[in-house]
Amino acid sequence: MKPTRNWWTLLALAGLLQVACGLYEDQIGKFDWRQHYVGKLSFGAFDSSSLDRIIVATESNVLAAISAKSGDILWRQVLETGPRGDIKLLHVPSQGNGVVQQSGGRYNRAFDVITVTGVSPAMVRGWNSNTGTLEWEWSLVPVNPDRAEGAVWFLHEGTLYQVVPVVGSHLELTGYVATTGQQTRAATTRITAAWIKDGRCTLSGSFYACAIDEQLLAIDLLAENPQIIVKPLEVPASSAPKPLPGTPAIIQDNRLYSLTSDHKTQLSPEDSLLVDDSVLEGEPLLLHATTNRPKNTLSLAAQKLRDNTPYEALDFSAEYPETLGAPQLVAIRCKTSAGGGKQLACRVLIASEDGAITLVQQGKIKWTREEALADVETADFLDLTLSDAEGAIEEELNNKNGDVFGAMQRRISNQIAHVKNLVLHVLGLGPAPSKAQRAGLVRDDFGLHKMLVVVTASGKVFGIDNVSGKQHWVRYLPEMTGFGNDQPMKLLVQRTSRFYPLTAQCAILGRHKVTKNGLLYQFNPITGQPINGGLVQLTYKIRQASLLHETGPDFLRGLLLLDEQNEAHAVPESTAKFVNAFYLFSADRETATIRGFLVEFSNGRLTTTPTWTVNLGGPGKGQQQIVAIEGKNPIEHVHSQGRVLADRSVLYKYINPNLIAVATHGPDNIHKYILNVHLLDVVSGSIVFSMSHKRVRPPLHMVHSENWLVYTYYNDKVRRTELASLELYEGKTQANSTVWSSLDAPPLPLVERQSYILPVAVSALKETITEKGITSKHLLIGLTTGAVAEMTWALLDPRRPVTSPEKAREEGIIPYMPELPLPHEIIVNYNQTVANMRGIHTAPSGLESSCLVFVHGLDIFVTRVAPSKTFDLLKEDFDYLMITTVLVLLTSVSYVVKHFASKKAIKQAWK
Repeated sequence: MKPTRNWWTLLALAGLLQVACGLYEDQIGKFDWRQHYVGKLSFGAFDSSSLDRIIVATESNVLAAISAKSGDILWRQVLETGPRGDIKLLHVPSQGNGVVQQSGGRYNRAFDVITVTGVSPAMVRGWNSNTGTLEWEWSLVPVNPDRAEGAVWFLHEGTLYQVVPVVGSHLELTGYVATTGQQTRAATTRITAAWIKDGRCTLSGSFYACAIDEQLLAIDLLAENPQIIVKPLEVPASSAPKPLPGTPAIIQDNRLYSLTSDHKTQLSPEDSLLVDDSVLEGEPLLLHATTNRPKNTLSLAAQKLRDNTPYEALDFSAEYPETLGAPQLVAIRCKTSAGGGKQLACRVLIASEDGAITLVQQGKIKWTREEALADVETADFLDLTLSDAEGAIEEELNNKNGDVFGAMQRRISNQIAHVKNLVLHVLGLGPAPSKAQRAGLVRDDFGLHKMLVVVTASGKVFGIDNVSGKQHWVRYLPEMTGFGNDQPMKLLVQRTSRFYPLTAQCAILGRHKVTKNGLLYQFNPITGQPINGGLVQLTYKIRQASLLHETGPDFLRGLLLLDEQNEAHAVPESTAKFVNAFYLFSADRETATIRGFLVEFSNGRLTTTPTWTVNLGGPGKGQQQIVAIEGKNPIEHVHSQGRVLADRSVLYKYINPNLIAVATHGPDNIHKYILNVHLLDVVSGSIVFSMSHKRVRPPLHMVHSENWLVYTYYNDKVRRTELASLELYEGKTQANSTVWSSLDAPPLPLVERQSYILPVAVSALKETITEKGITSKHLLIGLTTGAVAEMTWALLDPRRPVTSPEKAREEGIIPYMPELPLPHEIIVNYNQTVANMRGIHTAPSGLESSCLVFVHGLDIFVTRVAPSKTFDLLKEDFDYLMITTVLVLLTSVSYVVKHFASKKAIKQAWK
């Protein structure tokens, strides 16, 4: 009996351990949420082995399966980042067309899906379409990597072919067994094709085609004796032809050319085409998709490719919202209904220009996935509007006209109106709530409920509820793009919703895709409605942009723009009068040259005066280039201007609002490459501090706040990620305690610096921010594993001593240790990892203790953190019943004791 009892004891302990692992599990999803995405579509096909599965490959290096019924992600595989994970080929076998291999006398299906990624090496993988697991893989290292950059792939009857074009010479064709990588032939086949030109050719099926001058030349790579197919073009070729999936066919100059017949079809530039031979069992169909923007409809038509006759069974229209870009047909699946009419029921997969994935079923949009959110460029949290009751109170307080009796009369009438509305609301006869109230877009007491405005790289703007993750509005700006050179579009808040009854206003600044001139979009961030016509096309290219500090009676902050001719412009023009000695700077990344300008308003116009120029790159070619520029957050508040030392003296912080951090990187004759970090005053142009790191290379991430700077880099010498922190102090005497001026030549700061070792690579870096700056600053470190670590500043303090002297202990400074710990307790997103993390955005809430956090990458994640704990909130497990009971008892006892005390005092008085 004793061994049995021991086993029961072990099982009980195991159960207790499981319960301990589930501690705080009820907190998951209470203050945070995460949304998964796959990215903009590159390839897509319906899985023949399932009616509810669509296999897609995206530009974000993702292979995934999406449910055809709901649009949810069934499984997802995130491949390598960069060119190594670039998907060159996705093959989803049709019914009965899978590759099989013999094993033990039986034939088993070897794979469901094949992908080819990268170039050198090229990775060939087979995936299970049911679970998304990797079945097998093999790699191919090219002999000539330069030629392999232009290699294309196709699969035919279980053989994977690699086609390497040599411009002006020949084609190299190599066949491999798809599952093993063994060559099917003894050597690579060379096919003479001297007509190949760079950028004019494409692969469609097994045909390699090029548009040369006024001819279309193609060759069948699988033919025993390849012959050149020549087709005349209507106009001279200006670009490479576009291949179509299905029957070998390409589009050139708005005409469809079939490479297997003499068929040619005239197209319109707006047509989206797809060739499919599965609907009529081998009869190739040409599907057309056109959009009618005034009516917001999508029309789908089909015709038989061989005789050009229409196929009426695939002729229908569907609603197509204006928030979706130009459509591209990706795949179609049809089945015959069970009735005697044999009516076709079809599903059409559409990829939009904005990145959205849409499934149209029988003339109706079944679902849409907003995959533009997989490529977020910038974001911000905006305060919501007041409720109707709070708005009425605000109007009453803002109305200062009249005397005391008039104010009392308004007060009484407003109270009567409130009571009337309450009674009508109870009876169900009250006025209808506003649109914002119906959507729940009203400000809460603690300012934790906000509107998250997200701008994506495709020009799509979203208004997302930061509490629920619901998308309240979507706008698509097809003409707008970023500024180039990794410079995204800018989101500027011109007016918040605090100035009731004025509405909030934001502006998105970018450039036109065609003209490259500036493009401005003004809108209400709460409703998403455009303001002043929405899009404003500027007549100049934008070099720098900034918000003005002063506002007029409408509390609207104007925009100050600097064009490429260094001329300043104010938007709107009426705000130019608020420009008074405004300093701007511009930076050239290639030459590492930074220039400063003084903008003034005089004689009714803006004048720009160059003030200084700093060259951080050095002379000659191969010089250093700017890799990062980081300024301070304009809404940041510094609560404490000094740091109390152990001897009770104060070490004052060097708080320069005009200070920016500039990092340059370039080759070095001795140390291979070198990273320089400069602290630059953009008003005077003086370099406050410089620091160099040898044999260090990007990725580089920087955070600049208050009087400190933190940045991470990769140390190539010891092959690890390191973090450097700097703190700047004026000393024990403050130069100016009221207003900072960069023109008064303040003394150079005292710089404390230290380096630390991080055990993992970093993908993003951001500091927490609160409304008044009272709460301690923490550093949010986005790791390449998808986790976000909240690091306290005590671990990053550059004043951490190597030893532990008495003074350091009194100040509470931790002794120096080079390795930074990453315990699981500091992971903000626990197991809600964010794949391919690219950035973190923080914003203050109405509570001083809480900071709102938005993490974006392939996924998006929203949460809130409390660096100094929630000192201004009661805990969730606060026992209100016990406290109320204790207070009632104490109050009752005090009255009873008071009664007995008075009687005792009377008795003592009569003695």
